[in-house]
Amino acid sequence: MTSTDVTQEAEGSGPGGYAAARLRLLTEGARSGPPRRRALAELTDDWLAGLFGAGTGGQTGVSLVAVGGYGRGELSPRSDLDLLLLHDGRDDKAVAALADRLWYPVWDLGLDLDHSVRTPQQARKTAGEDLKVHLGLLDARHLAGDLGLTASLRTAVLADWRNQAPKRLPELRDLCAERAERQGELQFLLEPDLKEARGGLRDATALRAVAASWLADAPREGLADARRRLLDVRDALHLATGRATDRLALQEQDQVAAGLGLLDADALLRQVYEAARVIAYAGDVTWREVGRVLRSRSVRPRLRAMMNGGKPAAERSPLAEGVVEQDGEVVLARTARPERDPVLPLRAAAAAAQAGLPLSLHAVRRLAVTARPLSTPWPAEAREQLVTLLGSGRPTVQVWEALEAEGLVTRLLPDWERVRCRPQRNAVHLWTVDRHLIETAVRAAGFTRRVHRPDLLLVAALLHDIGKGWPGDHSVAGETIARDVATRIGFDPTDAAVLATLVRHHLLLVETATRRDLDDPATVRAVAEAVRTEHTLELLHALTEADALATGPAAWSSWRASLVADLVKRVAGVLAGDPPGEPAATAPTAEQERLAVEAFRTGGPVLALRAQTEPPGESAPADPSSVAGPEPLGVELLIAVPDQEGVLPAVAGVLALHRLTVRTAELRSLPLPDGVDGSVLLLDWRVAAQYGSLPQAARLRADLVRALDGSLDIAGRLAERDAAHPRRRGVEPPPPRVTVAPAASRLATVIEVRAQDAPGLLFRIGRALEGAGVRVRSAHVSTLGANAVDAFYVTRGRGAPLPGEEAASVARGLEESLRA
Repeated sequence: MTSTDVTQEAEGSGPGGYAAARLRLLTEGARSGPPRRRALAELTDDWLAGLFGAGTGGQTGVSLVAVGGYGRGELSPRSDLDLLLLHDGRDDKAVAALADRLWYPVWDLGLDLDHSVRTPQQARKTAGEDLKVHLGLLDARHLAGDLGLTASLRTAVLADWRNQAPKRLPELRDLCAERAERQGELQFLLEPDLKEARGGLRDATALRAVAASWLADAPREGLADARRRLLDVRDALHLATGRATDRLALQEQDQVAAGLGLLDADALLRQVYEAARVIAYAGDVTWREVGRVLRSRSVRPRLRAMMNGGKPAAERSPLAEGVVEQDGEVVLARTARPERDPVLPLRAAAAAAQAGLPLSLHAVRRLAVTARPLSTPWPAEAREQLVTLLGSGRPTVQVWEALEAEGLVTRLLPDWERVRCRPQRNAVHLWTVDRHLIETAVRAAGFTRRVHRPDLLLVAALLHDIGKGWPGDHSVAGETIARDVATRIGFDPTDAAVLATLVRHHLLLVETATRRDLDDPATVRAVAEAVRTEHTLELLHALTEADALATGPAAWSSWRASLVADLVKRVAGVLAGDPPGEPAATAPTAEQERLAVEAFRTGGPVLALRAQTEPPGESAPADPSSVAGPEPLGVELLIAVPDQEGVLPAVAGVLALHRLTVRTAELRSLPLPDGVDGSVLLLDWRVAAQYGSLPQAARLRADLVRALDGSLDIAGRLAERDAAHPRRRGVEPPPPRVTVAPAASRLATVIEVRAQDAPGLLFRIGRALEGAGVRVRSAHVSTLGANAVDAFYVTRGRGAPLPGEEAASVARGLEESLRA
């Protein structure tokens, strides 16, 4: 160690002294947030200034500059150091030697370093060619050396930015939009990137750059606090992981929440989402203002040329009472008096959504400050304006976001606060609870021509998940809230009761259609008793589709749509006075008989595959937009095999090996011709390829023969595949749960299975049920994201339901088998 190194160690400016002081600072529990970031930046400033002073040896015309996040003093525990060694170009060799004395100690400590060595002219030239470099230089901060050199660069870079703003700001806007497309929206992601996603730290920095251009400015209220909260989360994430990461992974969230003193990971995500929403909304407003200013500059010369006697165009166009359009935004009329007109916020919002225009920031803020509360119940106009807003389709989203940003939504609907920014920890859901409710209303707006009461459909869409802010079953909690809200906003008791029913049973149709036997009279009768009227059924059908489509692509498909439509048709018949009778024994079709005879003759399985593009006996949906994509409904797989043990697990296992997804499965026994003992099992299943094309029927048959005679080790093959695709580290799925659904059928016992979806799950279930000595009459398979929700109709002996105790015992045994 040199004498210089010893002196630096003694003064705390050497690598060892800095490292120890840095470690003490990061491990002090009482010091966090902005104070720690400032202290870390100051500590790093002093260390680098010491290195700079020791390395210059009296050299002049050189300075050390912090840029980017370090220039702003936003040093998180594992942030990289953005440094610029600025020089006047007189002694390149001495500058290179100084750079080595600066960079190597940083690298020796394991710190990430983004460095450059440039003259002021080179820095300006690079900034002119590279937008990201220009953005970093806007936050340049002097650390050591020639202050005049740094100051002149800062002045020149800012002047260049302001002079080039008409060109540079559209480029920055496009950069932000491209990043948002790539990274997604921070306020909705379960594993968000705090920096790169829309509404993250990069966007906050972009807003600072817009303000520096003097062309426009972002809304200041809440913006600094939102930025601080995201930085605090990133600090805790760096400390929890020990890595320089901006992605808030699921397995880190509990630890990060604890580091911030929050209750749990949900509280953490909600705080992140709220901050992201503030930044994203500020970005929307700011970029609109940038566009307005640039448009006005481009047309001003033409306007001056037209001023010779030309009459200027009208600046304000009326949209509704007290509401006008001006320069592409909805603003309040000069005669508007929000303090005397409590309906004005809803009227302005509805007018903006109907016109497809954004609500002016100034208009929303004026309404938030001056508008009086609505009376209880609401006047009829207020209710009508709310329905108009919800029925406006996609423009509703940006208008609702503007109302939320200034607290107007929770003022109108206090129950909204509990679902605001609430995360949904289910991969099926794309949105937070509150955004999902608005997306459902947007989808429902497309179905308003299908129902007799569009207003009830739209309000039910807005409220159907409102109970998710409360403990327990959200449908049960939501029923009470919906009835209360409906009464408060002015619906009569009859309409309020319908809304409460829609919210209580908004999952009834899809869950029944995918998990119950629609041929069982008990299934249809239970739904009819819940909905009570044909008009309610009509509304519930539309709400079911809107809810599923707004959830995400995994929640709705052509197959689910066909099952729900079939159920609705059957229930409508019951409500019209045509109660379902006991199902008669269905005669086998000619093809089924042919397969059965062939199976009896050959003594082995016989099968046929047939593509299915529409439900049997049905035409395509009247509204094709209600079906998610052009996917086929699956393939009908008919299998006939001499009755024997192990048929269900063998078939399920072979299909899993061939990567076929089972959507429904029915099994029935066909007696053989007179004088012949035994019977043939007929399996009528709907399957779909997970990816690629369907296997040939001959290959399926060959593997099924081997599975039935025991020469094909299905369990071993599936285990090998499962081992080749291990689950993600740190994410343990909840254990499986098996229950008996009481009174679901008088013809069979219904056993429900909820488990993590995996290749061969149906095979394992079938093997366990076979081991319990029960016969599966039909299976109804549904997959939601990574969760399988399946129902099995099982019987004992000659087809009778299982007694209560025996059914419970079978369910317990199946659950233990799946847990193992």
